[in-house]
This record gives sequence, structure tokens and C-alpha cells, in this order.
Amino acid sequence: MAPAVPGTARTATLGATAGPETPVAVHDNPPTFDEVYAGHFGDLTVQLYAYFGDRQEAQDVVQEAFCRAYSRWKTVSRYDDPVAWIRRVAWNLAVSRWRRAGTALNFLRRQRRDEAELDGPGPDRVALVAALATLPATQRRAMVLRYLADLSIAEIADREGVAAGTVKSWLHRGRAALAAQLGIGSTEARRG
Repeated sequence: MAPAVPGTARTATLGATAGPETPVAVHDNPPTFDEVYAGHFGDLTVQLYAYFGDRQEAQDVVQEAFCRAYSRWKTVSRYDDPVAWIRRVAWNLAVSRWRRAGTALNFLRRQRRDEAELDGPGPDRVALVAALATLPATQRRAMVLRYLADLSIAEIADREGVAAGTVKSWLHRGRAALAAQLGIGSTEARRG
């Protein structure tokens, strides 16, 4: 498309990313941003409200479109119809939000469906978590780090800043307390 020639009526491209290569019609007295904002914010909001069905979303989208217009007002104000550019940006933003919301909703639906298919924790796991909660903090940390995080006794000792023998003591006492609470025989508790 050839650049606009002064005195001709060419309409600017209505895309949201109008750049310096976008042809503009030359106006001797372009409207001010404040005039356009005051005259068209309400109308554009009503149009987007009809699309969204949510007044707050419509206001947000129109406000964002006006912010984008303001940042390039020297160019936008010289278009044959600056409001058309703002309207196009607002509609593009609305469609993008609508698509993102749809994508998020589909993701949440899939997550809920997947979670519904999972069984909750079994009674053994619930009993183990409850029993772990009754242990002193040092024993509980040692048990979790050893049997759930698969850390060695030396790694636990280093992490906790204690001797390896202390960690062994915590683990021994923790296993004994869990065995008593869960009704496990002493030979089974020593296997850890």
C-alpha cells in the first residue's frame, strides 16, 4: 500500500500493532486524546459489555485499548478515524481474553476430570501420616528425609548439623514409635 498523500482520504490499517509503515491521512487539526476518550469510552464499553457479558472486563479491555492509543497518539490521532483503531484494538484484546479464558477453562475441566479418576489416600497412608505427626520434630524430619527423600544418614547428619550417630538414634526411636502406633511387629520396623 502506498503512503498517504496529503489531501487524500486514506484510512489507516486497523490492526492493534500499527507501526510506522502504516499509512495515515494527514489532518490539519487532529482530535485530542482527551476529546476522543471522553466522547467514546462509554460507547466502546457498551459494545464490549455486550460481547463479554461482564462490565468490568469490558471496561478493562477498553481502558487497555485507550492506553495503547495514548502511547502512540501522535500517529493514531492523524488517522481518518482514530476511534476505529481504538475499537479494533479493544476487540482484538477482547477476543484474546476470551480465547485465554476458554483455554484455561478447558484445562481446569481436564484437571478436575483427572482428579476425579484418582483415588484418595488409602487408610494405611492416612494412618502413617497421622502417626508421623505425633513424632518429635527431629525424629519426623529424619524419617521423612531417610525414607521419603532417600537421603543417606551422612546427608541427613550434614543437613541437620548433627553427628551420624544422632541421626541413627532419631531413626531408631522414630521407627519404634511408628511401629507401636501402627501395630507393626518389631522385626518389620527394623527393616528400614
